[in-house]
Amino acid sequence: MQLLDIRNLTLELETPDGIVRAVDRVNLSLKEGEVRGLVGESGSGKSLIAKAIMGVLHERWHISADRFSWCGEDLLRLPYRRQREIISRDIAMIYQEPSRSMDPTAPIGEQLAESVPDHLVEGVSWWQRGYFRRKRAVNLLHKVGIRDHQAVLNSYPYQLSEGVCQKISIAMAIAKDPKLLIADEPTTALESTTQAQLFRLLASFNQLKGTSILLISHELETVAKNTDTLSVLYCGQLVEAGDTADLLQNPRHPYTDALIRSVPEFQPDLGFKQQLYALHGSIPTLQHLPIGCRLGPRCPNARKECVKTPQLERQQNHFFSCHFPIQRSVADE
Repeated sequence: MQLLDIRNLTLELETPDGIVRAVDRVNLSLKEGEVRGLVGESGSGKSLIAKAIMGVLHERWHISADRFSWCGEDLLRLPYRRQREIISRDIAMIYQEPSRSMDPTAPIGEQLAESVPDHLVEGVSWWQRGYFRRKRAVNLLHKVGIRDHQAVLNSYPYQLSEGVCQKISIAMAIAKDPKLLIADEPTTALESTTQAQLFRLLASFNQLKGTSILLISHELETVAKNTDTLSVLYCGQLVEAGDTADLLQNPRHPYTDALIRSVPEFQPDLGFKQQLYALHGSIPTLQHLPIGCRLGPRCPNARKECVKTPQLERQQNHFFSCHFPIQRSVADE
């Protein structure tokens, strides 16, 4: 079953210097039980897309799309109250800066208890609901690896480390058993052992409860190990998408190829002290975006046709947006 289906999503911001198109006609879809990765450099628009799905972008942003469908309902064409009802029931997000996404004036226990949805306490006597919610909050903390729950429940966000706040943010997100869990850089402030624990937790939710996951990261190796499908963004444009294994073995876009070649783990033949591959130049600012393909000034395959925005092409389940895609040789096949 198709949960999320977005076609030609565009996000624009009006500035004193004119309109900035931060996300340019991006397609994104998620099926029930699917784990999709969304990868790209910092500033490529990954978090903006996640916030657009959650409906929490600032009102200054202008959102447009040919289709923005959740379970067959177009969210952009629904009344605001109905839109918030669907999102709050079915979609949850682990934010990149957890301490800023929590209320600094309320203790963690109170915030976790509030995150437990009302339908879970139906049938519980009203005088027992407080105890039930607190017990649920304790179980959630244990799930994300926090054992000293008493100290955490009585603390405020500013009294805890960023890593602990990240775990609490994850606990609040999974409290309502969402159909879709958006994880925006969920392991940024966590040590390596806790990162592994988190990914095992996300995998268990996906396998046991069928939760779909959108995993956002700038680390390709992390996303590759934990996703079924992958979408690659560059500077607000979707450059390639497909099955993770196929995309890593057979990249068609020069930017995807550069990402793969820049990761030592994906280069088994890399010699001792050999320099990793990198594209020349740097990612442009939103105020000075190239016309057409935004990778053009850095692309090794760029030609005059690249001043026009390439159309998204499809080969089976592999999508790419490039005028001159990488071609495999007969020997490679």
